[in-house]
Amino acid sequence: MTPPTGDDGPADHVDVLIVGAGLSGIGAACHLRRETPGRTFAILEARDAIGGTWDLFRYPGIRSDSDMQTLGYMFRPWTGAKAIADGDAIREYVRDTAREHGVDAAIRFRHRVVRAEWSSEQALWTVHVLRTDTAETVLMTCAFLFVCSGYYRYDQGYTPDFPGTGDFTGTIVHPQHWPADLDYAGKRVVVIGSGATAVTLVPSMATTAAHVTMLQRSPSYVLSMPSRDALGDRLRRLLPAKAAHPAIKWKNVLLTTLSFQLSRRAPRLLKAVLRKGVRKQLPPGYDIDTHFAPRYDPWDQRLCLVPDGDLFKALSDGRASIVTDRIETFTEDGLRLESGAELDADVVVTATGLNLLAIGGMTLAVDGTDVDLAGTVAYKGMMLSGVPNFALALGYTNASWTLKCDLVSQYVCRLLHHMDAHGYRACTPLAPESSLPLEPLIDLRSGYVRRSVAALPKQGPTAPWRLYQNYPRDILMLRRGPLEDAGVRFSRRPAAQPPAQKLP
Repeated sequence: MTPPTGDDGPADHVDVLIVGAGLSGIGAACHLRRETPGRTFAILEARDAIGGTWDLFRYPGIRSDSDMQTLGYMFRPWTGAKAIADGDAIREYVRDTAREHGVDAAIRFRHRVVRAEWSSEQALWTVHVLRTDTAETVLMTCAFLFVCSGYYRYDQGYTPDFPGTGDFTGTIVHPQHWPADLDYAGKRVVVIGSGATAVTLVPSMATTAAHVTMLQRSPSYVLSMPSRDALGDRLRRLLPAKAAHPAIKWKNVLLTTLSFQLSRRAPRLLKAVLRKGVRKQLPPGYDIDTHFAPRYDPWDQRLCLVPDGDLFKALSDGRASIVTDRIETFTEDGLRLESGAELDADVVVTATGLNLLAIGGMTLAVDGTDVDLAGTVAYKGMMLSGVPNFALALGYTNASWTLKCDLVSQYVCRLLHHMDAHGYRACTPLAPESSLPLEPLIDLRSGYVRRSVAALPKQGPTAPWRLYQNYPRDILMLRRGPLEDAGVRFSRRPAAQPPAQKLP
């Protein structure tokens, strides 16, 4: 068969093609370099920089919403002083990791994957790539496709269609596209939203703005956390680094796991604990029931972490305030709310969420038939039914993203070794029996998930089709569990057929 060609000639071939040069993509490449030496790979990145989320988002105060001992890679523990790190530090950590492991040379920037087509006959992916710098189409082939692009759109955040925005004479900004030259010093700022981005922006902007108002339709759970881990610092002083890092990591993993399990088994108890923590941070008489008492249970959406209680300090000293209400319309000078109240503003920040985009927006086809992502079922939370030699890195919704992505990368390396050892050319996950109930792959009730969840893959009721959001359990399944089970089919390349004999 003639090799596929693109605008630049014959397709380049690698053993593994990684899509995305963010936290998970760089981690995947490092695992491949460490655990499968000699295997060829390339990383395709649609933007022009390493870092993904941590390079794209540049709004004031951006920081991790997980502790860095669990957000850092397992093979390169975080050594910074802060347990909750700022975006610049995380971006440099990802870039330094890429340089140290020599995977930065494998990145092809401004290469956006548009489509990938699997051929069972060739046991090969043909990947169509758009070079956004030249508008040329490039073809690449690979034996295994590993998508590490996250699950939201990088080029567009979500902003509701607010009435009256054309009348507003001030500045409207979405955090995903923060202008480097935005000057809000001495100005009145309204931040619309109540999630992690909003609770980060409010105290940061309040240091120089005249006043910052967080306008929320409904509250979120907010938890104060020290920016430094006192017990972690002590363990570093007492133990060698090789012992201290895993001890601190597992301390944090177990605390997060306990919090999540408590939210599922005793939500009223966890609500009371979170409420008590908020009350301690705010002045007597503060209206906690209105502004800090969500209608949902903890961990139905991610908890919002605030380092050293910075949000509560800004509220307590009057530099910031919270209004819980709905927007009726923008006005010339700010916003009018459904209660009739008016909020004056010079700058409005729409911290209103993200748009989901599964597998980077690419389309998939298997043997000439397009894959309907919504009709697939996730296998072990990382592969898709009916799609051979394909994996995607999705982190936890109730813990650090990297914990799961490290395990997925290790599993891919194990899988590749297993296929080599047994002469397998393809690994295809199978969907569970059609009579079994299916659920959305992402179990959060956040607005950005609810808006797009119908278009995402599903998960089944039990392993290996269930995503349990449980790191210790996933270690047993992904790092130690069998590679061959009822949920997957391995196959060898079909034997070449002898040419047909002509009849006399």
